[in-house]
Amino acid sequence: MNYLAHLFLAQPNTDSYFGNLLGDFGGNTHVTQLAAGVKKGLENHYLVDKYTDNHPLVKQGKLLFSSHRRRFSGIALDVLFDHFLIRHWDLFHPVPFIEFKKNSYLLLRQNIPNMPKRMAVVVSRITQDDWFQAYESREGIGMALDNIAKRIRFRNQFSNSIEDINRHYHELETLFLAFFPDLVHHVKIRNLENIK
Repeated sequence: MNYLAHLFLAQPNTDSYFGNLLGDFGGNTHVTQLAAGVKKGLENHYLVDKYTDNHPLVKQGKLLFSSHRRRFSGIALDVLFDHFLIRHWDLFHPVPFIEFKKNSYLLLRQNIPNMPKRMAVVVSRITQDDWFQAYESREGIGMALDNIAKRIRFRNQFSNSIEDINRHYHELETLFLAFFPDLVHHVKIRNLENIK
């Protein structure tokens, strides 16, 4: 899952937010120096990613991408799922998205000095440039995915993956709406962040 979904599935506090995003920035390499709440958030991040990667609906969604982009289809789905989460926010969260986003940026900023360097840079950009606003539109998703393609350290054909998304947009949206409640339920049942 991508940044917004990880925050959605976190506890609403600074340590949980830190931990739930840290998994995308070499989380286990920092584990000995982390506060207990951050460690639990990191465990939750890995729980979410493992469940997502192994879910049959997500595997089905990856097959909708053209063969030359399929290698990175998991990344594309992660970002796209943030888009669908925003589109259907009211189905999943009682707090309006604009308020959730504002509070999330506030909580994330509080821990920037404690974050690994690369994470601090990315989180600063997320909050200053309002990445979640970009995720609201297909155009924003396309630009985000093209930026990811440019950062991949070897030649790839991941750019313009919005073409595959547009081709199968409604099918992917239906898939998300079936998958995401399963993920929310799984995280709630495991309840990793509230285990003493």
